Amino acid sequence: MEQIILVVHLLVALAIIGLIMIQQGKGADMGASFGAGASQTLLGSAGSGNALTKATSWLVAAFFATSFALAVVANEKTAPVDDLGIEIPVEAESAPASDLPVVDDQPEAISPTSDLPTVPDSGDN
Repeated sequence: MEQIILVVHLLVALAIIGLIMIQQGKGADMGASFGAGASQTLLGSAGSGNALTKATSWLVAAFFATSFALAVVANEKTAPVDDLGIEIPVEAESAPASDLPVVDDQPEAISPTSDLPTVPDSGDN
């Protein structure tokens, strides 16, 4: 279903682009540049619009509807899932305290000469 909505969405977007590109601007008439009376009205002398502007309006409404439908489909796909299918191992019982290793927090004392190698004295000094 998502693929169908996406294809319709893309086709409607391309149709909107095409319709907008072939339409003539409101001020493109020659009389508008010389101060004709039609250039002073809000929508021009043609009225509220011709077939191209009405088709563009319908395509924009369809584009909005497909955008909303895609948002709803995407929201349903990202809904939280309670069961992820991961099994968590359960320990039988905890080990008694006597079996646990003893950890000594005190650092061992290191003598300055115990870990150093010794150099034999040659006696030539």
